[in-house]
Amino acid sequence: MYVILLGAPGSGKGTQAKQLVEKYGIPQISTGDILRKALKDGTELGKEAKKFMDAGELVTDALILGIIEERLKVDDCKNGAIFDGFPRTIQQADGMESMLKKTGANIAFCVSLEVPDENIITRLTARRLCSKCGQDYNTVSNPPPADGLCTKCGGEIIQRSDDQEATIRNRLEVYHRQTSPLQDYYSGRGLLRIVDGDGSPQEIFEKLCRLFDDYNKKS
Repeated sequence: MYVILLGAPGSGKGTQAKQLVEKYGIPQISTGDILRKALKDGTELGKEAKKFMDAGELVTDALILGIIEERLKVDDCKNGAIFDGFPRTIQQADGMESMLKKTGANIAFCVSLEVPDENIITRLTARRLCSKCGQDYNTVSNPPPADGLCTKCGGEIIQRSDDQEATIRNRLEVYHRQTSPLQDYYSGRGLLRIVDGDGSPQEIFEKLCRLFDDYNKKS
């Protein structure tokens, strides 16, 4: 069961992916994680990717697809995978479809976790973390102490630059621009599933599980 998980920054996609991995026993595949590991391990694909990154250029679709194909050969992918942050372009989506067909596999469905932009901005601008140990805080649900020091290690609690409103709005704009064609692509194939991500993590997880379970029953 190969599933694509789409969701804007702050939509809760990462949290949901981790829970789905635990429940269904298939790995989460993130191109960002794979690239970092390939660079760290010094694989041939990692070395090739480093050339583009060192030059300040985007890694090519062909190289990303090569990295994904290499990852899918690992034993933990034999029963499927959850793709997180991939594909990002129609070219990557076409490439992955061709890649899976070679092994007789296909995409089960593509889930788009939908949360209104203003709600995401509210969520992310409320995030704070300890600059020393990384402990999470939230000005709404888990406010940091009045002295601004971490209760765990005493480090300074900060707001990341990524969590400032102007940066978030820009990230959301980029996400929608990239993702809209992909939604049309998978909708045209009858594979797009829209899930309302504006609720409690448990409610959203249950909605996602229903999609996974319904697919398993039909397979």
